[in-house]
Order: sequence, then C-alpha cells, then structure tokens
Amino acid sequence: MTLLVTKPVTKPLTKPFHLIVFDWDGTLMDSETHIVSSMERAIADLNLPPLPRTSLSNVIGLGLTEAIARLLPDEGAETRAGMVERYRHHYFTQDLSEPFAGAEEVLQELTRQGYLLAVATGKGRRGLDSVLASTGFGKYFHCTRCSEETRSKPHPQMLLEIMDVLDVAPGTTLMVGDTEYDLQMAREAGAAALAVDYGVHERDRLLQCNPLGCLDNIQRLPGWLARQSFTTSNITAELA
Repeated sequence: MTLLVTKPVTKPLTKPFHLIVFDWDGTLMDSETHIVSSMERAIADLNLPPLPRTSLSNVIGLGLTEAIARLLPDEGAETRAGMVERYRHHYFTQDLSEPFAGAEEVLQELTRQGYLLAVATGKGRRGLDSVLASTGFGKYFHCTRCSEETRSKPHPQMLLEIMDVLDVAPGTTLMVGDTEYDLQMAREAGAAALAVDYGVHERDRLLQCNPLGCLDNIQRLPGWLARQSFTTSNITAELA
C-alpha cells in the first residue's frame, strides 16, 4: 500500500529581505536632544517666540527646510532661511549625540549575514557624512540618501532611489525607522516597514501606520529578522 504523507523538512534559512534601510536620527543615533537644542538656540537667535519641545521633536525626520516650514508657517522666506543658517551653526558647533547602545553590533551582525544596508535620512549630506565618519559606521552602508539630494520624507523618492541604485525590489526591502514619516515613505515605495519606539514618535502613533512590528531596542533587530525567515517547507513524501 502506498501512503502519501506531508512532513516538514528543514531547509537553509531564506531571508525575506535583501536590503535593510535605516533612518538615522532616533533609530541608530540618539540625537533628539542635540537637534531640539539646536532648534531652540536658532529660534532664540532670531528673537522668535519659543516653541514647545514636543513641537520641535515632532518634525525630526523631515528635511530641514520642510521641518522649519512646519514650525514657522507664518514666517517669510527670509526668516526661514535665517532659521536654517542658525540651526546649522548650532548643530555643527556642539556634539550631544551618541549611537544607541548596540547599534554598531547590530550593523556588524547584519553585514556578516550578507544583508545590503543603507540610510535614508532627513539630515543634510554634510551632517550625515560627518557623523558616519565620527562613528565609523560609514563602512557598513552600501548607499545613503539625504533629504537635500531628493524629496523629503514621507515622499517615497528617497527610498525608491536607494532601491534603484542597489537593484533591489521593493518586496525584499525593509525600512526601519522611529517616525511615521519613515513608515509612510516605506508604504508609498511598496517596501515593508518596521518601527522602533525608543525614538521620536510614540508607539501608538507608529502602530497606526501598520508596520510589520515595533521594536523597543535596536538590538532586537537580528532576532526579529531571524523569525521572519522561512526554516521549513512542507513536501509530499511517498512511503511504501
């Protein structure tokens, strides 16, 4: 008698993602204090009314021009340009940022596993290049994009350009970020999104964007990725 049965057969791990794109501020770098402080000093330099710190932190992740437009909707172009100049002055004359604990170890492990890594950030090129050099993280990334080189988040162009340069399909791309702007960008680009809730936007706000998950620590990322991999497949075996 011939009996057909289905049994699981272990197979090598199959990664569902080939490319992992990181936001920078609030995802890999603990820079909220630095950014907000620089904004506050720029506002004071221009003798503008102070803004709540929550308003200042809320625009982190946008390009600088877009962020200032949201903060100062009633101000003219000259004042906004002055804000950009003073913000950059204060940002580059103080250094209050550090990578989140374990961030480099995560990048090392993902590199070892063969993932392509990239950065999509609202930072300017000067700021990103500076911090990539100071942290030594530059060697881990195959591509980086800044808001001044393309469209600001949540527009998908930044992510689309990264995928095009690295020749990776949206279906195998994962965007990791701490703001709704990151998650919206991923959705519009057709990529998957994973939220982290230790940065700027709170967990409930992030979950409204329907990410695949929400991590409370960057060090959990390799384990989360491992759980997304397919380890078994069902095959039909013929037993006599």
